[in-house]
Amino acid sequence: MKIALNRGHEIVKRIDIDNQHEFTAPVIQKADVAIEFTSPHTAFENVKKCIEYNVPVICGTTGWTDKLEQIKKLNAEKKGAFLYASNFSVGVNIFFELNKKLAELMAHQLDYEVQLQEIHHTQKKDAPSGTAITLAEQILKSITRKKRWVNHITDSAEELEILSERIDPAAGTHKVRYSSVVDDIEIIHTAHSRKGFALGAVMAAEFIQNKKGFFNMNDVLGF
Repeated sequence: MKIALNRGHEIVKRIDIDNQHEFTAPVIQKADVAIEFTSPHTAFENVKKCIEYNVPVICGTTGWTDKLEQIKKLNAEKKGAFLYASNFSVGVNIFFELNKKLAELMAHQLDYEVQLQEIHHTQKKDAPSGTAITLAEQILKSITRKKRWVNHITDSAEELEILSERIDPAAGTHKVRYSSVVDDIEIIHTAHSRKGFALGAVMAAEFIQNKKGFFNMNDVLGF
């Protein structure tokens, strides 16, 4: 909220568990953009309502993306504006691009085994994190000998390990490691606070105004 105010924006309403009865069209339509950060079991309905109320919405809640295609379809039908990102940090989105490039380079290096690790605070609702899943899916596109990701240690050569830890007060660390008998190659992103995520969300809200369609942080950052 502080970042939005410092950038000249007005917060017209905050909806949380204590005032959900105020999540109505007349209230939400006072906003130019809605920012949705809640929990996996509420995000779908929240985003759906915003689109139906014709209010542009950005969402950073993870753990519900099995329903993302439904939201994209509804958004297209309603000619709405919707932006989803598993992580709004500018640094993390640069990290995503590095991860894709590294996976392309490592695709035919059969002597290297790849593993992901993510660390978050104990209040993190989902495991693995949405960011870790995005990283894993990027790797799976290039390293085709891996068929799926799993959230545990595995002996299967077809499975990509994501190891999750929940430690306070970690803001978020993601590591991708390629290991061989001769060396390791690692890329790591470590968040020092939550401010980077908040700034990216406000940037996304500024971007989506007066637009129609489905967007992500690549659009915001011009990647």
